[in-house]
Amino acid sequence: MSSRKDQNAAARMVRDQIAKEQRRKRTMWISIAAVSALVIAGLIGWGIYAGSKTTDYTAPKGANAAGNGIVTGSGPVVVDEYVDYLCPHCKSFHDEAAASIAQLAADGKITLVTHPVAYLDGASTNRYSTRSSAAAGCAAEYGKFTEFSDVLFDNQPAEGGAGPTDDDLIVLGRQAGLGDDFAQCVRDKRFLTWTNHVSEEAGRAGVTGTPTVLVNGKPTQASAAQIAAAVAAAGGATPSAS
Repeated sequence: MSSRKDQNAAARMVRDQIAKEQRRKRTMWISIAAVSALVIAGLIGWGIYAGSKTTDYTAPKGANAAGNGIVTGSGPVVVDEYVDYLCPHCKSFHDEAAASIAQLAADGKITLVTHPVAYLDGASTNRYSTRSSAAAGCAAEYGKFTEFSDVLFDNQPAEGGAGPTDDDLIVLGRQAGLGDDFAQCVRDKRFLTWTNHVSEEAGRAGVTGTPTVLVNGKPTQASAAQIAAAVAAAGGATPSAS
């Protein structure tokens, strides 16, 4: 009798062990399936993200080789400025330093690369940052980028409301000497994908705010005096104070 009980107990232990092993395998396969699902979801997410990135764009005339900025001048020192046409600090920087920087370019001291990013769409009700940057691309296409940028900053709207419409941008373009070709370019939204490219490239370069200024790749305070000093240190223009 005792032997039969021992046999039954042994059989139960074997069954319990088999059941435990089956549960372990079931848990393992469920975990593998869950991880696989996460990997697949991640790959799908990356595919959607990669597909949304701006790989197909047309840069306007006057753009640099990377297609992420408009070039003025051809001097030995490269000055990169990242600006958003809705950014109040960018307007202050432009009002204080634009003439000085333009003179450095005109004197052959610097190559100025302006990156009109669209970081502040959330601060307007009609995506003014993106649309003004795209319109600036149209202005570059027709040879009036600097003039149009001046007009945009002179007529900068307040944050929080609607910026100028496309029709308003066309009117501002006429103030900068642009005509019907520019108007059609704005209406066609020809450089919207270019604007996305400019902003994406700026983000990849670590630019998180505007205005941002680099002189030969080194961050520099966004002021006329500091930029002139940095250019001089890099072997370009001599600061006016010296």
